[in-house]
Amino acid sequence: MLEVTGKSLSSEEFAAQIKVIESQGINQLVFIIGGAEGLSDEIKQKADLLLSFSDMTFPHQLMRLILVEQIYRAFKILKNEPYHK
Repeated sequence: MLEVTGKSLSSEEFAAQIKVIESQGINQLVFIIGGAEGLSDEIKQKADLLLSFSDMTFPHQLMRLILVEQIYRAFKILKNEPYHK
């Protein structure tokens, strides 16, 4: 879940997290984007990982684009392809 109080990861750390998830046989990821006030405690307790991309607040439309780009970047990193730098 994307949450303002979540953990910040570098692109390489995010890729490594995806690799761990993949190695566990999980083939589907679900991302929930929290609002400017964050997510409720009930929702946060259900998350496997609380992730923050920034202390800044972004519109949901922009955050979806940033998330997709970071997922794409993570897979390029995992394949040792040059996009991520």
